[in-house]
Amino acid sequence: MTSSPNLDQMTPDQLRALAAQLLSQVETMGKTVETMGKKINRDQTVIEKLTFEIAQLKRLKFAKRSEQMNPEQASLLDDLIDTDIAAIEAELQALQTVPAATEKKQKPKRTALPAEFPRTLIHHEPDNTHCPCGCALKRIGEDVSEKLDYTPGVFTVERHVRGKWVCDDCETLIQAPVPAQIIDKGIPTAGLLAHVMIAKFADHLPLYRQESIFGRAGLAIPRSTLAEWVGVTGVQLQPLVDALREVVLGQQIIHADETPVQMLMPGTKKTHRSYVWAYATSQFSDVAAVVYDFSPSRAGEHARNFLQGWRGKLVCDDFGGYKASFELGVTEIGCMAHARRKFFELHATNKSTLAEQALRYIQLLYEIESEVRDLEPDLRRRIRKEKAVPVMDMLHVWMSAQRDLVPEGSAISKALDYSLKRWAALSRYLDDGAVPIDNNWAENQIRPWALGRKNWLFAGSLRSGKRAAAIMSLIQSARLNGHDPYAYLKDVLTRLPTQRASEIDHLLPHIWQPV
Repeated sequence: MTSSPNLDQMTPDQLRALAAQLLSQVETMGKTVETMGKKINRDQTVIEKLTFEIAQLKRLKFAKRSEQMNPEQASLLDDLIDTDIAAIEAELQALQTVPAATEKKQKPKRTALPAEFPRTLIHHEPDNTHCPCGCALKRIGEDVSEKLDYTPGVFTVERHVRGKWVCDDCETLIQAPVPAQIIDKGIPTAGLLAHVMIAKFADHLPLYRQESIFGRAGLAIPRSTLAEWVGVTGVQLQPLVDALREVVLGQQIIHADETPVQMLMPGTKKTHRSYVWAYATSQFSDVAAVVYDFSPSRAGEHARNFLQGWRGKLVCDDFGGYKASFELGVTEIGCMAHARRKFFELHATNKSTLAEQALRYIQLLYEIESEVRDLEPDLRRRIRKEKAVPVMDMLHVWMSAQRDLVPEGSAISKALDYSLKRWAALSRYLDDGAVPIDNNWAENQIRPWALGRKNWLFAGSLRSGKRAAAIMSLIQSARLNGHDPYAYLKDVLTRLPTQRASEIDHLLPHIWQPV
């Protein structure tokens, strides 16, 4: 601490300099206080919003159920509400620097884990058993806690033993800390959490089914507890998903596709058609990643909100929601597979000879793509120029000629119009060897959602849909990079609690390496 200057001994210039310095400090402190005040106001607004949301969910949970809901639908809704409540509580806890004063709840005594499960002893002892006063510490006891672990097919119990060490002279008590966990005071290890997440989001097993499976193994884990695990884990994984989104938006070429998912509207007892969007890196890119974005509708604003200031090349179908992005500077890359599909459907239903001829031209283009698939982009572009450009020119001349001959409004005229109106977008792949011929890659990334919605029946809320999108982004990206999703997620959930925010990218699927 510096002593205050003696103002009586200071010259006028020194006094002026001191005054200027103090004014500068006051101005800086004023800005800091203003910034902190704005942050407090923002946090308070979010807290009020989340508190209101959690009250609505609890009211929905305990309200009288519609007779239109069968028991399976009611179980799914309970799971989703409990998960949303746990996620909101985790977000509130992160926002509140001082824990809110709440009435002390009497928690039920936790049931002991089955004695027949194998135990793994994990000892936590201090690195140094000497007291700061110089005396040797004496071990006087231990604290023991158990966590339930899971490796594919086998449940085990981790028995954590923390020795208590005390100094006889100064009575200092020392215990080694237990490594931080995703859920510190719960029973699940990272392995069990990974199993629950993979079962729910990769194998599409709702929590009430997982509850039954655990019950057959002798574990009474209520679905409300499983829902709490999923909610908290989803919140903890969100920064990693945000980092993955930035990686995808850092690419010059992105695939986009969307598919409908039913979402339950709280209070209406009806489902509403929502959409999940897939944004994936190209199969020609060095980075393999996909990010899903769940939205309440198919409006183009959702695509614009995701892409924001991105101005690359977007491989997509002819969905009108992307048009505004093209006007803002995004380059449209057409999908030849969609153009081909129009003729394929016409040939399959009517045996159209014109459709068959169009399919033959397009087949030649795909044969050329098969030849260049594994080549470097520049070589791929040169071969396309040499072989594919002449085919595309012949196809365009043929389509234009046929369009003048076929009746207006006929099925074949619509198939021809689809390609001719989008010819510039369909042809752009010829000018860039890093651009694919179609959007099939994105359609493949959407497929897990098509499988999942048969089991989910619906998403319980916008929040639960976004959580599913975030976690499935990590799982599918892990698959794209050749990782076992369970092994990946288990390791990430083990390391995440102690991972520095500046090093979060080390856990991204395309960078992650098993320890």
